[in-house]
Amino acid sequence: MTVQKQRVTVLGSTGSVGVNTLDVIAGHPDRFEVFALSAATQTDLMLAQCLRFKPSYAVMASAPHARILAQSLKENGLSTQVLHASDALEMIASDERVDTVMAAIVGAAGLAACMAAARAGKRLLLANKEALVVGGEVFMQAVREGGAQLLPIDSEHSAIFQSLPEDPAAWLERIDKIILTASGGPFRTRAPATLRDVTPDEACAHPNWVMGRKISVDSATMMNKALEVIEARYLFGLAPAQIEVVIHPQSIIHSMVQYRDTSVVAQLGTPDMRVPIAYGLAWPGRISSGAQALDFRALATMTFAVPDNEHFPGLPLAWEVLDAPVGTTAVLNAANEVAVAAFLEKRIRFDQIHAVNRGTLDTVSASEIRGIGDLLALDAQARAAATRITGNLTT
Repeated sequence: MTVQKQRVTVLGSTGSVGVNTLDVIAGHPDRFEVFALSAATQTDLMLAQCLRFKPSYAVMASAPHARILAQSLKENGLSTQVLHASDALEMIASDERVDTVMAAIVGAAGLAACMAAARAGKRLLLANKEALVVGGEVFMQAVREGGAQLLPIDSEHSAIFQSLPEDPAAWLERIDKIILTASGGPFRTRAPATLRDVTPDEACAHPNWVMGRKISVDSATMMNKALEVIEARYLFGLAPAQIEVVIHPQSIIHSMVQYRDTSVVAQLGTPDMRVPIAYGLAWPGRISSGAQALDFRALATMTFAVPDNEHFPGLPLAWEVLDAPVGTTAVLNAANEVAVAAFLEKRIRFDQIHAVNRGTLDTVSASEIRGIGDLLALDAQARAAATRITGNLTT
């Protein structure tokens, strides 16, 4: 039987999730074809991706990078159209020819394109957790109204999704809680007093996962887990009190669901992003991901621990902002993006990331949120406040 190919747009194709998505797609040329790709500045990698997958469109973040890519494509005889307009991401996410959108742009920059894909009723593979952290109920309303199919790609949320009943109507009735696992990053056993001396390169050296620099820093502070708690609340419709986090350094159990009869269902696998990506692309079926299978005969002991606030002071902020006025989650996300960028540029210390986040939450209050415009205005206000706080810190 011939299966109609899914036409896929990959937002953020040169990042780690985007690269892994294209690797899975390359393994199944009979099932998928690439419609469009987007990137920020990596023109050489984008050129290589265009040469291999021959998309109809390629979007770059700026006009200079778009010109460089367009010239290179022309020299290689490729007809891919290069775009850079402010609404180009929304266009390639909502085009009527697209079936599936992989949303893998890091940060709030991907929100508008995610909203466009949701309103257009696409199968939306969400690796951009900020769409939910910033967009919250506004984003979920767009998903419902557009009839989009929202599938989580974060390994933890994909694990939860795989461990839940197929019928969402049964979730609230049967679930006691969900348990997100966290590796604890590279500093979980390091003396808290020494965290002030952490360098960007040390923070980006994740022990288990290969990720971009921003996400790696978030893993080291466990702010990534705080954002995932917020994401889980909106994805699965649970109360914040029904979401727990446990440190599992081996990253074999990717997350768990505890049911009301105390049974626990978990998803296990190697720490390879191609597994949740393949699941999202093929759902409700399954395809080869290219990842190595677990060998239980060779597994070491699996351990678990409760995260402590001394090492990870940012984690409790998740529950705090979920109990605060709508929009407060967007304030936290904006502050963290500013703080991590400042740390990577060596303008603040590692242990000052939390100070920026805490200070911004204390400074910026969310008012009535009626739509995406209000959220983006609040995001800008929070970034300005975080930038001021960052500038006042001494390293």
